[in-house]
Amino acid sequence: MKICAIIPVYNESKAIGELVTEVRKQNIDVLVIDDGSKDNSADIARNNGAIVLKNITNQGKGASLLQGLNYVLNNNFDAAILMDGDGQHLPQDIPAFIQKSRENGAALVLGNRMQDTRNMPPVRYLTNTTMSWLISKITGKNIPDSQCGFRFITKDLIEKLKFTTRHYETESEMIIQAAQAGYKIDSIAVKTVYRGEKSQINPILDTLRFFLFIIRHIR
Repeated sequence: MKICAIIPVYNESKAIGELVTEVRKQNIDVLVIDDGSKDNSADIARNNGAIVLKNITNQGKGASLLQGLNYVLNNNFDAAILMDGDGQHLPQDIPAFIQKSRENGAALVLGNRMQDTRNMPPVRYLTNTTMSWLISKITGKNIPDSQCGFRFITKDLIEKLKFTTRHYETESEMIIQAAQAGYKIDSIAVKTVYRGEKSQINPILDTLRFFLFIIRHIR
């Protein structure tokens, strides 16, 4: 199976080099979408072996994911691994995503951080729990961690996705569209490394975007 790791980054110079190196050790191509970073994230990623697409201005995480998924389709990959660029996701967990999809045919395998939340910031725990409950209700499926950016997706499903969003709500839209199209969705437990980094999610603007997105799907 030919797999590409898609990693959107915005000012992640501290973590991106090691992340790219560790992912490439698993014989997986790495595509980094630098979404208007003001630091040298793009150069570090490129120097460590990633293919880099660079946006001049910040377009949003969803827009970066769309760029990456289009790259996967245009370059004949069979599937993609989606990861955040801040070092929270461990490349050692990647084989478990691939194995889960092979075992039961899941087209979308989501990382689940909620089985061990001892180190998760309280606000993030509350947000993840609430949003995952809403997505589970909309899809009629058990989605324990809808907000985890660590996930595996097959080419077949990528071809069916028609995103209408361009920011953090895109990850939820991916789940909803997969469910509506009848694709199997599964989850695996993943470890998360919290380094005290500041979240790039705007607590007001991105929360508003999410709930406006949800309202459109519950009418």
